[in-house]
Amino acid sequence: MARQNGKSILAAVLVILESGFSGYRYGRILCAATKQEQADIVYDEVVKFIESDSDLKSYYKITKHRHEITALETESEIKAISKEFEKKGDGFRSTLAICDELHLHETMRTYNLLLDGQIKVDNALTFAITTAGFDLTYPCYEHYQFCKKILSGVIEKDSQFVYICEMDEEDDIWQIENWAKANPLILWNEDNTLNQEMITRMAEKAIDAREKGGNGLVNFLTKSLNRWVTVAGDSYLDIEKWQSCGSDLTLNDMRSKECYLGIDLSSGGDLTSIALVFPLEEDRCYIYSHSYMPERRLNEHERTDDVPYRLWVKEGLLSLTSGLYGVKTDYKKIIVELQKLIEEYDLKIIGCGYDPHNAAGFLSDLESILECDITEIVQSAKSLNDATVDFQLSVKAGLISYNRNDKLLSWNATNAVLTANSFGEVKIDKQKNTNRIDALDAVICAWKLYFINKEAEPDGEELLNDWLDMTS
Repeated sequence: MARQNGKSILAAVLVILESGFSGYRYGRILCAATKQEQADIVYDEVVKFIESDSDLKSYYKITKHRHEITALETESEIKAISKEFEKKGDGFRSTLAICDELHLHETMRTYNLLLDGQIKVDNALTFAITTAGFDLTYPCYEHYQFCKKILSGVIEKDSQFVYICEMDEEDDIWQIENWAKANPLILWNEDNTLNQEMITRMAEKAIDAREKGGNGLVNFLTKSLNRWVTVAGDSYLDIEKWQSCGSDLTLNDMRSKECYLGIDLSSGGDLTSIALVFPLEEDRCYIYSHSYMPERRLNEHERTDDVPYRLWVKEGLLSLTSGLYGVKTDYKKIIVELQKLIEEYDLKIIGCGYDPHNAAGFLSDLESILECDITEIVQSAKSLNDATVDFQLSVKAGLISYNRNDKLLSWNATNAVLTANSFGEVKIDKQKNTNRIDALDAVICAWKLYFINKEAEPDGEELLNDWLDMTS
């Protein structure tokens, strides 16, 4: 999981390239990344290594416009490939595959294609290189947790070698000696002394991060100390706590149960989200979420939001609407789908809360399919404070359950940050967030109704005491 000595890697690559593989000619080494520029980094370093020695250069042919290096003796090759190479669907057979900066990959498709391409190749190696990343909804964070389980002995997997450079959980992040655990190749000299020049550079970053806090601190922890940050600055939820709430429960397990419906409507052609909050025993709740998007806005939002909407459509987390030319949100379609959902699972909607923004043309259709009260949820900190804090504490206490495969909802959960008014009342900040939080907004709309009704429920012991007081 961490970077090794650069020259050692280059030398190993050249040995494999020159010797072929297991006695065969025409071996292949693939350097893969999300973008061609990133994939070229390992390739470019090998080129520099070759071109630095005239004798070495005579053994290889370098074709830069094709991002290829060929060993003249064995006709084995190195090729730098990017995400675009996935579209070909083949050509991934290799003796060595290097998947660079795994934390930037929004799916494990490239990594898995590289692995699958080596199934029939003896002694092949897929080498994933990465630092920690910022987006905990990307699969690298889950892969990191899996690798930690291998190191701790919880999972046995002899075919996977794991090397992670990071501080121990109890280590003081401001103690300079601890930094070397996350940066052994940078901060240690060959004579086992600390590299004072690099220590000074890191110390300058640390001072700046400590003073500014917030995103500066997150950047220092992630990029300088190789740490996945699960509570970042003013983040709304503790992401580790949120992920621990993931379960195997589905909407099918909630069949015929009572629930609260929350709706967050889009502005034109963005995401519209619905959420269902199912009260369970002992103050536990199950959350279901689904989102909608105009089909002709899919490509646009994949570029601007940089998340795999297309994959989420395939996984059933997001539905595309084609009405209104597929450009604007088709609320009629959403009403029809919502009615089907209620009927299919025999849901008992006992309250509906909605964000009033853009809701005028939606309400009459909504009223036609619901028999419960429909409540406007004012989007102010004063209105949302109690429900927002209660949901946060419920996640922290592990009282929330949701389907662990709902990556769209989890992406929203990691994006959410808080904002406060002058009275210290809080809500999720829609203005500050560049990433979308629509699904979580719908959850909060439903949660407010659940919270109000939960607080309003009479306590049996209190009622008894009140009756005894009145009759004594």
